[in-house]
Amino acid sequence: METRRRRMTRAERERQMLDVAEEVFATQGYGAVSMEEIAVRVGLSKPMLYEYFGSKEGLLLATIARARRELRETTERAAAEGETAEDKLYNGYLAYFRFNEAHRRAWLVLLQEPVLSGDAADEIEATRRQQTDLIVAQMEWLTPDRPRRDLEAYAEIIVGACERLALWRMRNPDVSPEEAARQMMDVTWSGLSTYGG
Repeated sequence: METRRRRMTRAERERQMLDVAEEVFATQGYGAVSMEEIAVRVGLSKPMLYEYFGSKEGLLLATIARARRELRETTERAAAEGETAEDKLYNGYLAYFRFNEAHRRAWLVLLQEPVLSGDAADEIEATRRQQTDLIVAQMEWLTPDRPRRDLEAYAEIIVGACERLALWRMRNPDVSPEEAARQMMDVTWSGLSTYGG
């Protein structure tokens, strides 16, 4: 007797489409891939893909939005688990680099910013701003008397440094997330803890 396959829910189907799009965008580049190719890989019609996302850019925006949401949840949860300011900062760095490693495809999509414009570039910048806001919140806890403008500047520096270090890790895959987090602490903690002291 044949068993009938369970139909996917809309949420499951959408997740499948985003997984495939993320992989194809990351490996081939946004400009080189067509909606037809993504639809074939997912195993459904191109009109169905358009019904869910409206356009290729809409699909890319949904992919970036999902990566941004997952990155925020991951880093926010990790930082909250720290007992001291130093623990919180380290945990946030470690979560960031572990996210890069575990979700390399999503990370590669985010790195395509130079070829993106408009809403997609805005979404990537929103990802950076979200991480900056999380870092500012942690630094406010550590240095409550420091001017907000200084904290925002420090957070922007940290976000940029984390991105560059993550790119460097791609060329040096033997560098673990733990080592990268320690390297970020080596550069940032002494200065931040001085302001908190």
